[in-house]
Amino acid sequence: MNKDKFIKDCENELRERFEELDEISFYNQKKILRAFQNNNVELRHFYGSTGYGNSDVGRDTLNKVFAEIFGCESAVVSPLITCGTHALYLALSAVLRPGNKILSITGSPYDTLIDAINGNENGDIGSLKDFNISFSQIELTSDGHIDIEKMNKLIGESMPNMIYIQRSRGYSLRDALSVNEIKIAIDNVRKLNKDCYIFVDNCYCEFVEKTEPSAIGADLVAGSLCKNPGGGLVPTGGYVAGTKRAINLVERRLTAPSIGIEVGSYEPGYRLFYQGLFVSPDVVKNIIKGNYLVGKVMEKLGYTVFPNSNKKSYDIVKSIIFNTEDELIKFVQIIQKCSPVDSNAVPMPWNMPGYEDKVIMAAGTFVQGASIELSCDSPIRAPYIAYFQGGLTYDHLKIVAEELLDVYAKN
Repeated sequence: MNKDKFIKDCENELRERFEELDEISFYNQKKILRAFQNNNVELRHFYGSTGYGNSDVGRDTLNKVFAEIFGCESAVVSPLITCGTHALYLALSAVLRPGNKILSITGSPYDTLIDAINGNENGDIGSLKDFNISFSQIELTSDGHIDIEKMNKLIGESMPNMIYIQRSRGYSLRDALSVNEIKIAIDNVRKLNKDCYIFVDNCYCEFVEKTEPSAIGADLVAGSLCKNPGGGLVPTGGYVAGTKRAINLVERRLTAPSIGIEVGSYEPGYRLFYQGLFVSPDVVKNIIKGNYLVGKVMEKLGYTVFPNSNKKSYDIVKSIIFNTEDELIKFVQIIQKCSPVDSNAVPMPWNMPGYEDKVIMAAGTFVQGASIELSCDSPIRAPYIAYFQGGLTYDHLKIVAEELLDVYAKN
């Protein structure tokens, strides 16, 4: 097999997809540049603060920049938000009250959020259930779309206080949802209940399209800065964006009801937060291009891939299905071997906090656990699916594709 020709043929077959991604990236880059200019971002905004963080203009301006980019009224962007799960729980616990009901219209949420919602055998852990907030879900249709008819029926019957939407796939065998599909769901919800909060888990999906869910009617969107909007540079943090009504409550949950966003210091400063956000459209574009290439290679080698190369990607994740646990583990170990950091490490399944099953993770990253960098993870359960994501440069992902071809073409 001529490896170079094989890869080049794959790239030629993906040319139309690549051109579309270039156009989306350019649009988002202009949008981000305008937001920086409209909010007069200056060198002084990069410096940190200490103590209470009163009058922290770097923090406050970053919030305004995010809100403009996400097409909404307000945003909280903070290094004090530890991860995506924290951002999601922060938003949920901020706006919901005892006796409220959540209806997920995209099935079960991501594994690490399940205990935060429903609790576990350890008793009172501060879950939403411990505060008498109930959760129910409806599954997606057999072809992976929101079941609008069933959603409308349950909204009419149970009158939930929040509609929960997970945009990316989590550990489900489905494609991510488009903003257009989410808009159809939001429009239907608003016809039935104008006051119901609509919350979108936006992790892995920022800047994959030209529009974010907060710009088409979602009250809340949340995510991690160690994923798309951090551009691979941000060392920590998360965000919640949306309506003033909702974000006012999020600010007061993040700190205290009497204080809100008036406080919150971060001495290292905010340069990487601004810089990572600025380069993120290009990084996201390169990730999706590389994921298409890796997916195309695996398809040609006989594996089933979601989404396949004929479909649009609406997140930065590529799902690859294997027949056995050993095959899955081998793939994840190859990804670790291709990493720039800890390439000599050999991932093995382990009981990771927050997950129901053992999990295997490849993450040889500059920022610990940053899934915008080359990474791959999976719960050890059937069906055996590798969730492959990230990669800061297209050339790095092309090297990964070559390595996979070397390994699997010999089998």
